[in-house]
Amino acid sequence: MISPEQITGLILAGGRAQRMGGIDKGLIPFNGKPLIASAITRLKSQVGPIFINANRNVTKYASYGFPVIMDETPDFSGPLAGFAAGLKVCNTPYLLTTPCDSPLLPTDLGLKLATEMIRGDFQLVYASSKEADGKIWAQPVFCLMRTDLQESLKTFLQKGDLKIDRWFKELRCSTVVFDDAQVFANVNTPEELKRLEEASA
Repeated sequence: MISPEQITGLILAGGRAQRMGGIDKGLIPFNGKPLIASAITRLKSQVGPIFINANRNVTKYASYGFPVIMDETPDFSGPLAGFAAGLKVCNTPYLLTTPCDSPLLPTDLGLKLATEMIRGDFQLVYASSKEADGKIWAQPVFCLMRTDLQESLKTFLQKGDLKIDRWFKELRCSTVVFDDAQVFANVNTPEELKRLEEASA
């Protein structure tokens, strides 16, 4: 069994948020509190240490009491750059990643992904959601990976590839399907924010 103390949590807040007009998504109010606060609240019982990956407003993110790490590439290279930064500072055997803009993220995310990782001796396990129409969608930024993947990811990024699914294909991977798609709902537009607030009220 993998215990929460063996897992480092990484909240990804390093994106550009172009569809939200470029404002920093983790700091957008959700039910009166910044989105990052909801992510921290739901993640902290699932992991030991927590890091926040952010490329701007570092002081504001640091005010939550967790170390803030920046991408090594300065050009908003997507979640894999955040993964790489997280793996570099991770001192536990596992890293659990989640975005800053999914305020309803599952409180059993770590447990379910860890159970699957042990079952099949996988290197990485990511979440998938089952939509109302029965379709299964990959949610690759919600994932649990072994910390020893640092070299694999570094080599992959050095090739200039930033596609998350292509890196996953190089690994022994599995996924866990969550029946409630709402828990992965993220905020890309002001309308989505409003809908999510209403749904969580």
